[in-house]
Amino acid sequence: MRRAADTPRGTAASPKSGGARTRAVEVRRSSRRRRTVSAYREGDRTVVLIPARMSEAEEQRWVTVMLDKLAAQESKRMLGDGDLAERAGRLSGQFLGGRAHPASVRWVTNQNTRWGSCTPAEGSIRLSHRLQGMPEYVIDYVLLHELAHLLVPGHGPEFWRLLESYPRTERARGYLEGVVAADRLPHLPAARRE
Repeated sequence: MRRAADTPRGTAASPKSGGARTRAVEVRRSSRRRRTVSAYREGDRTVVLIPARMSEAEEQRWVTVMLDKLAAQESKRMLGDGDLAERAGRLSGQFLGGRAHPASVRWVTNQNTRWGSCTPAEGSIRLSHRLQGMPEYVIDYVLLHELAHLLVPGHGPEFWRLLESYPRTERARGYLEGVVAADRLPHLPAARRE
């Protein structure tokens, strides 16, 4: 039930995690909220709760952040090795014309400098456990990247042409570059909260 202090800001269509359907996003501003932003799924829509004082730009940024966070949580709960194999088949069919047929797809814990790897001769694909919890579009990109290696071993123009059909390639690459950059930052103690 919505409290009187919560006012809906409006709804917008947003890609639903892992699918072609869209899920409505409702932003609720609250004068009671000072700093926190939260989000949850409510039926076929996502509700994002923000402080009333936030600007339009901050609202848009936080909606994106919270949608990615929810998608990551859902992805972490749902994906096992069997799910990865099924997902690989779906991605191959959708973006590679069904031409990539991995013999195995699994999570591994021994890849700390790569997001994924592929052995074309064996048809095996391995994804780093560090991807677990990241947004689904990022996992899909890495999986599709490795599937493309079953067809083209190197990173030449033919390889990148295969990935052109995936609409979130650049966004996923940017996300992963951001994670790498953040890992390289000195780990300073958290700022004191007042």
